[in-house]
Amino acid sequence: MSVSLSRIPSVDLLRRFVAVGRRMSITLAAGDLFLTQSAVSRQIHALEAALGVKLFERGHRSIRFTAEGEQLFLAADAAMQTLQDALGVLEDSLRRRPVTITASIGFVSLWLLPRLREFQSLHPDVEVRLSANNEVVDLRQDGLDIAIRYCAESAMPAGASRLFGETLFPVAHPSLGLTRLDSPALIEGVTLLEFEGEPSPWWQWSRWLESQGWVGVKPKGVLRFNLYDQVIHAAVAGQGIALGRGQLIAPMLADGRLVALSTPLPGPQSDKAHYLIQRDAEPSKQVRALIDWIRAEARLTDVAPA
Repeated sequence: MSVSLSRIPSVDLLRRFVAVGRRMSITLAAGDLFLTQSAVSRQIHALEAALGVKLFERGHRSIRFTAEGEQLFLAADAAMQTLQDALGVLEDSLRRRPVTITASIGFVSLWLLPRLREFQSLHPDVEVRLSANNEVVDLRQDGLDIAIRYCAESAMPAGASRLFGETLFPVAHPSLGLTRLDSPALIEGVTLLEFEGEPSPWWQWSRWLESQGWVGVKPKGVLRFNLYDQVIHAAVAGQGIALGRGQLIAPMLADGRLVALSTPLPGPQSDKAHYLIQRDAEPSKQVRALIDWIRAEARLTDVAPA
């Protein structure tokens, strides 16, 4: 005949009892539980009082089960071991669960991926899953841990933290032989690489040409793209001049794959930035490690000169 759940003694008391029973020593059990010997002894007495039976016979330097104590230990030890095994499986699963981050395709391709090897070397135990897309998602509903989003400060989601802004300027591959973009004649002899995935004025070559006073100047040709990383890959391939986002392409400027082209006047300025959003206020250790690393890398992101 079983008893109701309400009559089962505290799990803490049963845990102390099992620890003593496994060691047959209050002193050794206290060490296993990181408690004092007197605290464990008091809790064994509390369990005996709650059950109304004696569980141990105490000798001068030893203890042994009473018949009731041995009967309870066999059941409690098996139940505790089952619980330990289940919690162990759960902890292993949580440790191995990948940290999922979503960001725009351009951000992932140009900023995150080139740096991710460093994070992996620092945290080889953290598995990362990337979800590169330009859609706004619900982190909790979609099971995502972190999102990087690009927007104006006024549209920044609640709880988001700013990573870095953006500085835009013309860039080209060195093979084009350009260092400046300072005359309409140069424009007429080159192909412009146009990003159509963002309607903001600083992305539009027509607005850039207007800012220089070159209204109506026609380039040799225009290649249009709906993904920003394609624009940059085309520029690296020498296919034309792109409007480069200094914070995303800094490594390409540093190693000479791209050259920043100065203009007589500044072009339209961006009022948008990249923001980090985390799903949980108190994330797991693995998620926290990736968040802290991203923030540290963002602080180190160089603003390439225009």
